[in-house]
Amino acid sequence: MRIALSVSEKEKAKGADSPYFQALAAAGARPDELDLLAASDARRVRADDLDGLLFAGGEDVDPSFYGEEKKYESVHVDRVRDEFEMALLDRALDRRLPVLGICRGTQMINVKFGGTLYQDLASDTTPEFEHKQPGSRTETTHAVTLTDPDSRLAGVFQGACRVNSLHHQAIKRLGHGLKVTAHSEDGLVEAVEAADDYPFLMAVQWHPEEIAGHPEQRKIFELFVAKCREAAARRKTASHQT
Repeated sequence: MRIALSVSEKEKAKGADSPYFQALAAAGARPDELDLLAASDARRVRADDLDGLLFAGGEDVDPSFYGEEKKYESVHVDRVRDEFEMALLDRALDRRLPVLGICRGTQMINVKFGGTLYQDLASDTTPEFEHKQPGSRTETTHAVTLTDPDSRLAGVFQGACRVNSLHHQAIKRLGHGLKVTAHSEDGLVEAVEAADDYPFLMAVQWHPEEIAGHPEQRKIFELFVAKCREAAARRKTASHQT
């Protein structure tokens, strides 16, 4: 099995100390099954060799991808990473690989599916509380509530759970082919999934890797790893039949 973790160059430099890497390892993936990738690795990435993709947090998605110009100084983009991840997501979807998005990953997936973003929550909306928490990344600061009892996320927690909040952007218009599976106390989209029969596409706006000690957050990674193992088994069977 091989799971690619698409991260920023800064996060890639952390190696096995990356919280994303550690969360997947704690969920049952062997370290040699995990590969931290950044845009600089584009030439060596082949989707045919992958069994799952995690799109991590980081810089803002360039607003030009959803038909807008940058409106605020708070918007910091990395277009090279955007292009790399959107191409990688295309290949993953073509192969029906398991996909997990976290924070920026959720926003990138939504944009790729034709959705838009609030460029800056404080400027574009009137949120009831600060979504970019000033305290520790491992603190939980608000609740998210399930909106779809039949979603995969409903198998992770029941009703509601508390999460951390480390973002200044969020989903505005939902992308085509996605469904909302959780929202925050002030109504922002906090989780989405594929609306069709796609094998596994889950994306959450919070950072479960930072609070993976909580059972419901660890289950997100356990479910993802299990789906990646299923994909690896299918790939192995297919290779033996050719």
